[in-house]
Amino acid sequence: MTAPRTLPTAPEFLWGASTAAHQIEGGNVNSDWWAKEHQPGTLCAESSGDAVDSYHRYPEDVRLLADAGLNAYRFSVEWARIEPAEGEISRAQLAHYRRMIDTCLEAGVTPLVTLLHFTLPRWFAERGGWLAQDAVDTYLRYVETVSTILDDVTHVVTINEPNITSMMLGASRRTNLDAAGLAAPDQEASDVQAKAHRRAVELLHGLGHVRAGWSIANQVFQAAPGAQEARDAYAWPREDFFLEVARDDDFVGVQSYLRTIIGPDGEPVPFGDDVEKTLTGWEYYPQALGEALEYTHRITGGVPMLVTENGMATDDDARRIDYTREALAGMGRAMDAGCRLEGYLHWSLLDNYEWMSGFRPTFGLIAVDRTTFVRTPKPSLAWLGRVARTGSLPAA
Repeated sequence: MTAPRTLPTAPEFLWGASTAAHQIEGGNVNSDWWAKEHQPGTLCAESSGDAVDSYHRYPEDVRLLADAGLNAYRFSVEWARIEPAEGEISRAQLAHYRRMIDTCLEAGVTPLVTLLHFTLPRWFAERGGWLAQDAVDTYLRYVETVSTILDDVTHVVTINEPNITSMMLGASRRTNLDAAGLAAPDQEASDVQAKAHRRAVELLHGLGHVRAGWSIANQVFQAAPGAQEARDAYAWPREDFFLEVARDDDFVGVQSYLRTIIGPDGEPVPFGDDVEKTLTGWEYYPQALGEALEYTHRITGGVPMLVTENGMATDDDARRIDYTREALAGMGRAMDAGCRLEGYLHWSLLDNYEWMSGFRPTFGLIAVDRTTFVRTPKPSLAWLGRVARTGSLPAA
């Protein structure tokens, strides 16, 4: 990028950051992921433990976001807290998440609420989770419960990255959340989540004010020479199926970090040692966002999009700004090409717990001291806030 360009500004455009409950709250002891973290021989690098204690410190997190000039916060509510045992609803936990919504609104921040961000209550997971016979009805009862606190919430994500969940279930011996190179999805799990999503959207529309969709992990599958058919076959169950389900939604969440090149054998092609990689081992490829938006626009037939996650795991914040600048430039080009974009939410607001990798990969706009939980905004937070306020994307 050699010259500044203009992007939409707040409040017409949602500019903000995203988080997920299990990754930031701490002490989510009734979830299936807490159980995975503590089982003998776990593949998790470490326990989530107290995470970054956002369960108690969310007012400060919202204030830091708003003070930077951002106007949207995507966070998830935790099913395992709201329903710690089947049929036992915690009114106190519902009230907690309602306070989070109120805190956002009082700060002039639009809350985007995710109902399910990977983690399940342990009791539900133990009976099969998405593969349980009554999975859809069980999830719908939970959605109906949460709907009681969504009085003035305008944007709801039903399920975060269902394609990754299905790929995890399709890899019987893995519990990794790294999308690149995961096994083919379990199609039964994909179909069940699609049914659950459609029914949840119908329920949420019954509230009269909610716009609903789900978020997809977009992989930017590219074909190596002579591998177009192999690429298409690889992409359909991993991404296209889920984008097609979104064709009737109010929006679709695009979550972009990387690309995946598919070879003639139908498998991902490894990147060379000379390729710059992030702390998660992914290729540094900020162009992925614009390409993911244009692809999603084409497959969904033009459903409005929200960038619900985009970012880079790095301990060099200047490089994070570089990545975000180029990603936003790609977003601008996609909008110029006719893509309908309603917002951009960076991953993540906070350095947090990154599933199998623990706390080492740092995606946050805000650093957190793991001992004291003191928050320290990084330059990238102020940088993104200036873009949101001015619409100006400065040259490198």
